[in-house]
Amino acid sequence: MSTKALLQLAAVVLSVCVTSVHAADLVLVAKDTAPAPIIVFKDAPPRTREAAVTLAEYIEKISGVKPTVMDGEPQPLPERAIWIGVQPAVKTLFPKTSFDFKHAEETLIVANEKHLVIAGRDRWDLAHMEAKGRLAMKTDIQQEYGTANAVYSFIQEQLGVRWLWPDEEDVIKRERMAIAPMERRYHPQIRARGGMIVRTSLGDNKESGEELWARFQRVQLDSMDMDGGHGFSGWWEKYGAAHPDYFAAAPDGSRKAVKERSNNTKLCASNPKVWQQWLDDVSLEVRSDPLLRVINVSPNDGYTSGHCTCANCLAWDHPDGEKMEWVFDGVKFQGVSQTNRDVRFANTLARMLKERFPDRDLFVLLNAYGLARNPPIGIAPDDNVIISSVANFHMRSPKERVLPMKQHAGWAESARHLMWRPNLGSPAGLSWGMPDVAMTQAGEDFRFVAEHHAIGLYFDLFWLHWANQGPHYYALAHLAWNPQADVAAVMGDYYERGFGPAAADVKAYWELLERTRMEFVAKEPSRFRAFDLPKKYTPELFGQAQAHLDTAAKKLADADEKYRRRLHFIQYGLDYAKLLVDTRAEMQKLEASKGQDIDAKAKLLGNYSRAEQMKQNAPAHAINWQAVFRLPGFGGGDGNQRVMGLHPDVPLSGRTLKELRTPGLE
Repeated sequence: MSTKALLQLAAVVLSVCVTSVHAADLVLVAKDTAPAPIIVFKDAPPRTREAAVTLAEYIEKISGVKPTVMDGEPQPLPERAIWIGVQPAVKTLFPKTSFDFKHAEETLIVANEKHLVIAGRDRWDLAHMEAKGRLAMKTDIQQEYGTANAVYSFIQEQLGVRWLWPDEEDVIKRERMAIAPMERRYHPQIRARGGMIVRTSLGDNKESGEELWARFQRVQLDSMDMDGGHGFSGWWEKYGAAHPDYFAAAPDGSRKAVKERSNNTKLCASNPKVWQQWLDDVSLEVRSDPLLRVINVSPNDGYTSGHCTCANCLAWDHPDGEKMEWVFDGVKFQGVSQTNRDVRFANTLARMLKERFPDRDLFVLLNAYGLARNPPIGIAPDDNVIISSVANFHMRSPKERVLPMKQHAGWAESARHLMWRPNLGSPAGLSWGMPDVAMTQAGEDFRFVAEHHAIGLYFDLFWLHWANQGPHYYALAHLAWNPQADVAAVMGDYYERGFGPAAADVKAYWELLERTRMEFVAKEPSRFRAFDLPKKYTPELFGQAQAHLDTAAKKLADADEKYRRRLHFIQYGLDYAKLLVDTRAEMQKLEASKGQDIDAKAKLLGNYSRAEQMKQNAPAHAINWQAVFRLPGFGGGDGNQRVMGLHPDVPLSGRTLKELRTPGLE
């Protein structure tokens, strides 16, 4: 998109905020006019009121004047006001507007010449507003945050604020703010969004910059909680001794734990005692937690081993299913796809759950994963079964995408509800913090999953390397809220707002890196391809990337300091990527010499010293140093498997080397 087109787009977005306004526009703030107060509905839940306070703060950041935030309708009513949430007065002020919300998470923004209402469907339970999160307590929980998300939409779409990455926002200052008469409704198709960038979920980082960024982007405050794990990880420890019959039968008829990891021990899915035990256990959870809606019934992890071989379970498998092989305690077993078995198991539990709790809107969640990636034959998931499609087509090459997209579409033909749950891996150094970005493909993928009735997202896993992956996260956030968003326009606006006079150069930089990673993953089919980064990420490539940033720096020499700060953030990411690739190149020399190349080893240790220095001077949120360049004693850490292949003391395993040199698609 040209700069002219982007400016036209920005003009449309900000048309309700310009200083030259029509007489009928609602003036929110003006030099000669007191700011319109913000009135929050009486007894609003904390997250909703928090959003109103955030709105007041951004109006102040834009205009220099902060409106008053009031709780409950004042008497007499003000001549002008911003109303947050549905309250009696708004129905009189807007008699032709319906304030009945028929859709989950529905939002409404409506304005006339005197008043503005920002509202949405809100649901909460005062007795259950706290739960344990991954890293911290989840507080002030609502079941639906329609009004809060409507406020964040208004701040972004009508006030023109951009949250580029955590703690880096862009605000256009002006003395006068006005809103033209309007009425806009929206409800998101994807209701479980918080699992897309897992480490920004509510309760993950104790209200850090990442959490706030996700909240403002309308990713965090969603209305369905779907996890990406497995359903029975604690069962062997709990029931193995007393009820071995609950668990998978080996080919010799024995029932025992998986040696490597007991949490991966599978169940005997056809055993009615398993169903009843599950129902009894879950009933306790459902009765103690009125907010519980989705219960994971996915088989335990380790899909290549341990599936039940008893006659009843095998009878549940469709004879025409794809031929599959798994191992059990080292013994290979020839069977067929597990899909029909898993669907029948999920349906059985879902029906029992519905019968016991007919008045609760409850679902079970089933992974379409491993030996059950193929769609079912002659059986369909019940309406209260959500299929978690572990379809790994995001950030993959065209060849790698074909089969998982076909499987995902096949599931959509029989399943009413799908959650998209890709295992991202590290296609071009994603987990290490390389500029592994695919914004254009993301737009294609979200339209695809939306067409196949996705209601949830869970991605495993982004590591929050914002300096090198921030644009990808930004695109994903917009797509999670609206899968039909125009990614080219979203990213064009991102570059314009983020880098001003240097927008074209920064755009060229990211397009170069996006194109490079797409070429790399297409040419190198191994899932361990990241260990061969030096093949594509050459000094010449980095020279081209640096040239774009150098040109940008010249254009920003006399520009606003915010642009130079943001460019420094991107430059830091490029410097890190150069160091990472150089480290891997030296490791390749060491591997080729079977550990005897003394010069390579010395350079590697020197790179670790440089990494330590970079870490000390890192901009906030730039690189997640806990994920890479981490050994016992390095940075106070206890070591991390992602350092494999990056340090002389942690060489590639023989298995990894073999697969890297004998590539096969996942």
